[in-house]
Amino acid sequence: MAQKGMLLVYTGNGKGKTTASLGVTLRAIGRGMNVKYFQFIKSPERTYGEQIALRKLGVETVQLGIGFTWTKTPEEHREALRNAWQIVKEELKNPSTDLLVLDELNNALAISRFPIEDVLPLAEVLEAIQNRPEKMHLVVTGRSAHPTLLEMADLVSSVEATKHYYEEQDVTAMKGLEF
Repeated sequence: MAQKGMLLVYTGNGKGKTTASLGVTLRAIGRGMNVKYFQFIKSPERTYGEQIALRKLGVETVQLGIGFTWTKTPEEHREALRNAWQIVKEELKNPSTDLLVLDELNNALAISRFPIEDVLPLAEVLEAIQNRPEKMHLVVTGRSAHPTLLEMADLVSSVEATKHYYEEQDVTAMKGLEF
């Protein structure tokens, strides 16, 4: 086992960031690690394929959001982000968590349609990440990763779209592929 927890960031505009985090999650589960998987944007009112699979594997999987920013009011999103950050902030102190995945945190931090700094303060997020338990591995996903987070990271993978059926074939999200 590593002596130091790694910070892995998966970002970019292509499809596969959450999928990459799930691959790391599967490896960690296979090695008997205590894994927790938190999703910042996805809502607990819906079910997702990764949620179903991870729960079958005994992984605590929590949807902290209320869906995409254009489907709810700014105040609803702000409240969800406030609550999400309180939960995640505590988990970032938990020395028994070997791998923590913060899926779509980058997306949440990059919201510009309404103010979020007071409910999801960037400086506080970065400080909590920096001060997490020494051996905790952390995976952060989502588009538009903040430059400071990229500098802090031990690994950054940028997933870029070369071709995608959403745009090219006017295909909507498909069960089993997107959710």
